Amino acid sequence: MNRVLWIVQGLLALIFLFAGGMKLVVPLEVMTEQMPLALPGLFLWFIGVAEVLGAIGLILPGLLGIRIGLTPLAAAGLVIIMIGATLVTLAGGDVGPALIPLVVGLLSAFAAYGRWWLTPHRGPAGSRDADSGHRSLSTGPVADGTR
Repeated sequence: MNRVLWIVQGLLALIFLFAGGMKLVVPLEVMTEQMPLALPGLFLWFIGVAEVLGAIGLILPGLLGIRIGLTPLAAAGLVIIMIGATLVTLAGGDVGPALIPLVVGLLSAFAAYGRWWLTPHRGPAGSRDADSGHRSLSTGPVADGTR
């Protein structure tokens, strides 16, 4: 399952790097011509930045073993963006093209669920603390004797 999640995360990262990068590079006039509903330019830039950061958040924490709890949060944030993209596409009257953001959103939801519950990242080798990605500094028994 871990390999499947890495493949899904990699594909999603490529999709969101491309989509977010295009929102940041393409002139606003050209972008708004292609959209079913006119959205403000600053909002489109915000979505572009969020998509790029979400793509980075899907890959880097697990790859580097730092702040690994951010991966499912990044995926969940991308789910929210894809819900909005699906609704905007449907509001423009296009049912067929709305399937693309719907499927991408479902894949993002799978990545979020998978990294939260199915196979969460474990951080550096030997780590027991899945949230921080760091080993405990304690080497002996705890004061209450539970170790």
